Amino acid sequence: MVNAPLHIITLVKWVPDAQLERRYNAEGRIDRSEGVLSELDEYPLEAALQIKEAAPDREIRVSALTMGPAGASTAVKKALQIGADDAYQLTDDDLIGADIWATSVALKAAVETVTGAAEFDSGEPEYLVLTGMASEEGESGALPAQLAERLGAHVVTYATALDLESERLVVIRSGGTESQRVAVTMPAVVSVTDQVNDPRYPNFKAIMAAKKKPLTRFTLADIGLRREHVEPKVRVLTTAARPPRTAGEIITDEGDAGVKIVEFLAKERLL
Repeated sequence: MVNAPLHIITLVKWVPDAQLERRYNAEGRIDRSEGVLSELDEYPLEAALQIKEAAPDREIRVSALTMGPAGASTAVKKALQIGADDAYQLTDDDLIGADIWATSVALKAAVETVTGAAEFDSGEPEYLVLTGMASEEGESGALPAQLAERLGAHVVTYATALDLESERLVVIRSGGTESQRVAVTMPAVVSVTDQVNDPRYPNFKAIMAAKKKPLTRFTLADIGLRREHVEPKVRVLTTAARPPRTAGEIITDEGDAGVKIVEFLAKERLL
């Protein structure tokens, strides 16, 4: 559909602050009480805003969507300050401990709920889901592909440049040793790397404007799911703090330092 309205849904996540020591709570899960918007999720949000700004004659809405406990609202509120038009938070106690499988099930229903509720002035919208290349604490990078499969959408991962044309999205992606140029039609799920842009910082005006933007919260029941639909396939049984680092071995050169280094590397199976 040429120049159809476009709904860009940016997935954002509430993660532990990397500047603080990582801790676990009594249930053996990461303590997120001092969480922040994942830095890697600022890149897809910036990409969405740039797409909107580059097409002033096209009706484009940028929504931020997060899944997490009450504190996760911090992530979408920051997204509103950066420039998202509206925000959504899926929060439910039955999602505590969700693995990637359960997360993709829940987010599939959440995306469909958000797109189904959106109203546009110029017709039926297409939709595009943008994500970071990975979550900062899990770092699997598997969610975009799983989500796209459940949505029946095209998927492109590790995008380093995005260009919205009238009927497709042109993506430059990192293919490891080479770059690839691909094009997809909507609906699509695209993950972007930290090389795609330089995220903006919210100024005072944007922070104040964000207070008037809508933030909608919903539960599993609101999106048509029950606990058995999001039972995780993986469970954490125990957790333990990483042991403190031991002092390194110092080798004094008495004419045989080279031999001692080789012996040490061989003992550590590094040769």
